[in-house]
Amino acid sequence: MRTAMLWLTASAGALGGLLFGYDWVVIGGAKPFYELYFHLDSPAYQGWAMSCALIGCLIGAMASGGLTERYGRKRLLTLAALAFAVSSVGTAQADQFAVFVAWRVMGGFAIGLASGVSPMYIAEISPAHLRGRLVSLNQVAIVFGILLAQVVNWRIARPVPAGATAQQILLSWNGQFGWRWMFGVTAIPSLLFLAASLLVPESPRWLAVKGRTRQAFGVLERLGGSAYAERVMADIATASAQEKGGSLREELRMPGAMNLLVIGVVLAVLQQWCGINVIFNYAQEIFAAAGYQVSDILFNIVVTGAVNVVFTFVAFFTIDRFGRRFLLLTGLTGLVMTYTVLGLMYHMHLQGKPMLVLVLAAIACYAMSLAPATWVVIAEIFPNRMRGGAMAIAVTALWLACFLLTYTFPLLNAALGAAGTFWTYAAVCLAGVVFLGLRLHETKGRTLEEMASGESAGNA
Repeated sequence: MRTAMLWLTASAGALGGLLFGYDWVVIGGAKPFYELYFHLDSPAYQGWAMSCALIGCLIGAMASGGLTERYGRKRLLTLAALAFAVSSVGTAQADQFAVFVAWRVMGGFAIGLASGVSPMYIAEISPAHLRGRLVSLNQVAIVFGILLAQVVNWRIARPVPAGATAQQILLSWNGQFGWRWMFGVTAIPSLLFLAASLLVPESPRWLAVKGRTRQAFGVLERLGGSAYAERVMADIATASAQEKGGSLREELRMPGAMNLLVIGVVLAVLQQWCGINVIFNYAQEIFAAAGYQVSDILFNIVVTGAVNVVFTFVAFFTIDRFGRRFLLLTGLTGLVMTYTVLGLMYHMHLQGKPMLVLVLAAIACYAMSLAPATWVVIAEIFPNRMRGGAMAIAVTALWLACFLLTYTFPLLNAALGAAGTFWTYAAVCLAGVVFLGLRLHETKGRTLEEMASGESAGNA
């Protein structure tokens, strides 16, 4: 096994995750300044500016299935990198709000592509015993992208004098140029991703499915040597003989295929509806209840970001040892308990540092389970011929769930209050524990072809 080449190739694919995290978060630092520049003084326009990228995410996710099956994983990585680079420069130069929105939608399109293609590509180049860790590189890259965007925004923004008026901020360097640089700097890692996407090999599984067996063997030989290439090609040939080789609809008629799609979609939706966005929405309030002042908000971001990174690495080093199912059930159980106690504390009007500990515990539970393991599972459970289309459906469901969660959270909070909201998401997580406990079987250590031949995540 040529481990160095394998890790280098997977890391190149994971740059899509880094841009995913970076582009998703960079808007937060620019928000106070572009809102003044474009005179966004209504909640509707402010919300649209923040959420319009989700439209692009949905388009990118839905398009990724057909595009990856037709043009391959490598070309889609290149397309995503180009979309990241062009949209970041376009957003930085926007002088009208409609143009700003159009470029943000294009950036969302890049996120939608990268969120599905990067983990799928890594899964298809990975040997079974390293696949969990290698695909988790994508989540590691996402959290580093988030932190990188936060640090870059902090370094670009110039101090705002206490008591500065909105007009003074608008006319300042931040209001005229700073927010543009925040978006424009995204082009630098985008170009790095573009260069990497041009250098990496095509997915050997996609090449084999397309009948380009000599090229597939060559890629596998580069990654793991001749013996490894011969073994994997034999597995692919056996699995291909058992697949229909038709459209996605025909593939879904295969025994167990629809069950796999249900597992993938439910897991993708659960990653969003588990309520972690509630935690982030409440983070500032919870930190304030623990005694922190508004001026400590950057510190709060660093604390939550650091916990996110640390526990992502916990998953990274344990997912191939303890398995996907164990991490998912452990993390979800932790979220159930955390939300239940948080809801109780809100119900009893309690405050203090225990709430700070609980919010960090929730982030830790999510970072070590649903955050990385969802991408690993949906990238590995589908047969080779239907992986692109089925994963596109799962990722589209993920972004739809994200949109619905974002839209319904204020309504839920207004109707049920903080305590009821946390208890609702505790119930969702408990339902997830039951569903995954009954339907998801362990996939660690199995080749993609072994799972495709009937020993799959839902049929073991």
